[in-house]
Amino acid sequence: MTDNTALARRIGRIEDRAAIQDLGVMYGYIMDERDIDGIRRIFCEDATLRSADGVFAAEGIDKIVETYQGRFAALGPTNHFTHGHVVTFDDADPDVARGLLASHAEVVRDGKPMVVALRYQDTYRRTSTGWRFADRLMSYMYYTEVTEYANVLGKALRVRAYGDERPADWPEVLDSGQPPAWIKDYLG
Repeated sequence: MTDNTALARRIGRIEDRAAIQDLGVMYGYIMDERDIDGIRRIFCEDATLRSADGVFAAEGIDKIVETYQGRFAALGPTNHFTHGHVVTFDDADPDVARGLLASHAEVVRDGKPMVVALRYQDTYRRTSTGWRFADRLMSYMYYTEVTEYANVLGKALRVRAYGDERPADWPEVLDSGQPPAWIKDYLG
């Protein structure tokens, strides 16, 4: 491999990483603006959308759009913002990457102001129109009313989005003291 070829490959990876990280940020804007066409532009036709608690389980772009339309019906204004975004590439396939994205959201759900801590585990696929979500798995550290945040944070039942009290998806507490298996995929 020539120096120019190696340099071109490295620059391509940097450009791909930036495009994927932009995709993660655009997701929040698209959700906040209720942009149905935008949803179709950021997910693959055969994508899957899931949540660790099993509430989201959509396969294919039409079902994903339908799922989000149902979510929008329950939500008032939202404000999503992203934090760290780790992207890893599939060495066997340059058109596939995976990511782990930390996020928060301020939402109004059923008329109640709420705060949410989210993580997304993603698989991305390069398409003819750019990088898109091929699979998105959401999980929650908490999803609670703003007025209950301080009381809920230290409890196991921190997800209050559905009118009841449910366990948080993370952090996972393992007796072994080892990180969850999925995190090892990102650490190598």
